[in-house]
Amino acid sequence: MSDRKYRQRGYQDDDRDRAPKRDGDQGAKPKPRPEDRSPGPRTPNMPGFRTVVRCHRCGNLVNAVVLVSSTCTKCNMPLHCCAQCDSFNPAARYECMQTIPARISPKDALTTCNLFEARSTVERETGSVRQTTARSAFDDLFKI
Repeated sequence: MSDRKYRQRGYQDDDRDRAPKRDGDQGAKPKPRPEDRSPGPRTPNMPGFRTVVRCHRCGNLVNAVVLVSSTCTKCNMPLHCCAQCDSFNPAARYECMQTIPARISPKDALTTCNLFEARSTVERETGSVRQTTARSAFDDLFKI
């Protein structure tokens, strides 16, 4: 009878040392890897980033500095308002992160607050910089 519970062959068998050895494998050293000429990991082609100001209502890109009389070119809403301000926070007291004496309502109306700073966001540049017309885009499809 065997002292093992199961009769399957496994790593505790005696014949594991009797496995045939290949000639030339005993003293062979592994080949060195080819040297990589770059000093560190390869970086992917990352797009650039830009800081932009967008309208709080429609998301249209605002190209100029936001003044008291500035309005959005697409939806004609005033840009100098609480909803467009960097300090606007609905969870804060009077919905503003700055210390103000009274609540300003409505938040999307024109305001003359001295603490106003236009809210800017950082976006990834995904498209080309130049503006293309529909005709030039169509012609680019069939270039040879």
